[in-house]
Amino acid sequence: MSATYATTAPRTSASIGSLVGTGLAATVLASVATPVVAAAGLAAGISLDIAGAPIPVPGFATLTAVFSLVGVVLAVVLSRTVRRPRTVFVRTTVVLTVLSLVPDVIVDAAPATKALLMLTHLVAAAIVVPMVARRLAA
Repeated sequence: MSATYATTAPRTSASIGSLVGTGLAATVLASVATPVVAAAGLAAGISLDIAGAPIPVPGFATLTAVFSLVGVVLAVVLSRTVRRPRTVFVRTTVVLTVLSLVPDVIVDAAPATKALLMLTHLVAAAIVVPMVARRLAA
């Protein structure tokens, strides 16, 4: 008679490497997508002015990259410190995404501009969160 024992392998640097690699790919994709969305809005006649000063389209890529990388770091930390990193990551990033919309709502800008800014946040989150979450243990 043979016994089969289910074991779970500890997270290795290879899985962290995979998480980071996927996170970097997601960051690149989101950093390309958000300025495209902003440029499309600008081409459609939506102003990118906040308090009378225009937001440069490349600025969308920069901020998307910075905050996406923060999300990747968060995922790495969670993968090493919590029992269910995917669940915690998704819940945390949903809350952070909602909070990221608050400045867009209260900023001195036209309603269409506010909506476009919020759309760019949602586009970035829709790319980064699922890609990174898939690499985390459920």
